[in-house]
Amino acid sequence: HAHLEESRGGSVHPGGSLRLPCVLSKDHYANNCLAGYRHASVKERVGAALIDTNGMTNYRGSVRGRFTISKEYAKTTLYLQMNSLMSEDTAVYYCAAMSRGECGPGGSWWKVDQHHLNLRDWGQGTQVTVSS
Repeated sequence: HAHLEESRGGSVHPGGSLRLPCVLSKDHYANNCLAGYRHASVKERVGAALIDTNGMTNYRGSVRGRFTISKEYAKTTLYLQMNSLMSEDTAVYYCAAMSRGECGPGGSWWKVDQHHLNLRDWGQGTQVTVSS
């Protein structure tokens, strides 16, 4: 059974920072691409950041330049460092593990139709609220 455990969401003021950890099983950490997604109310889940097995990263949309995705081998943990947070960043944040085919050239990691959602293993999600 997949194991991705998220924690440390919370509330922060605009302009603030937050780091979200996601602890993975050794198998997920070693063999998969890892990504962070977010789901704001009344919107669909969207891909925010990806890190592949070689450590290459990719970012989408408004998080580019503000968020940094990284991973730590010793702790088998994925991190999403979020800086310069805005109210529009308020969402439930998820980590996910997926096959390497989804994050290679022409990959589909950012697709969020039900077929692609079902291909991935997901953390339980954690709420991040940005407000003054």
